[in-house]
Amino acid sequence: MRKASYPYILWMLIFILIPLFLVVYFAFTTGDSSNYETFRFSLDNFRRFLSPIYIDVLGRSLMLSLISTVICFILGYPIAYIIANKRKAKTRNNMILLFVIPMWMNFLLRTYAWLTILGKNGIINSFLNFLGFESMELLYNSGSVILGMVYNFLPFMVLPIYSVLVKMDKKLVEAAEDLGADRKTIFRRVIFPLSLPGVMTGFTMVFTPAVSTFIISNLLGGNKTTLIGNVIEQQFIYTGDWHFGSSMSIILMAIILIVMALTNKGGGDLEGGRGGLW
Repeated sequence: MRKASYPYILWMLIFILIPLFLVVYFAFTTGDSSNYETFRFSLDNFRRFLSPIYIDVLGRSLMLSLISTVICFILGYPIAYIIANKRKAKTRNNMILLFVIPMWMNFLLRTYAWLTILGKNGIINSFLNFLGFESMELLYNSGSVILGMVYNFLPFMVLPIYSVLVKMDKKLVEAAEDLGADRKTIFRRVIFPLSLPGVMTGFTMVFTPAVSTFIISNLLGGNKTTLIGNVIEQQFIYTGDWHFGSSMSIILMAIILIVMALTNKGGGDLEGGRGGLW
């Protein structure tokens, strides 16, 4: 082992392995979080999570995350496809920059901005009132949470799909055209299958932060849309039950790892030729 790698190993040990060990330790123990002498091994935290109220929260989190991921795919794929097909590299770079620039702004500020747009006295309702219509309840519901997820995580879908499409060998498309395939057939049989690794990566990159978010649901969902990330935050910050919060974190981590394993397997099969063109 080279000495140059020691700082990286130390960094991983302090900021990854030790915090992860503490989360696992708290998840499988019970007792007073402020008194380590009261800790004892127990699975009560995981049994507690199986109660209907927490299962409903987990189901809602998975559903909203899946919906936002699908919407990001529906919006992101055409955008990535259009940008990737621009002939000039400068034009492609400028268009991608438009997606990257908002990410330079603080995540919290970007989410706060939607309050001024969707609020009761926001831009949309002010415009409706100007036209003579009544104000609409655009905030504090599942729709506003999904909108916040799509807005914040759409670049995570566009960028990986774009990176695959822009590197695609154009000779494959030309060969399909020479064989008499029309545009729809070329897209269905050549372009889309070859872009699936980027789609799988985009699904992972969007679903992972969406299912664990709590800022978006706090600001745009209020108390009406509680996600699993909000419950975990409450256990650590307000309730002080680090054991139950850690157990929920472990469960959420396991779900995310399963999703990543499934998407990586799909992308790996396609890249390895086992999921090939159809």
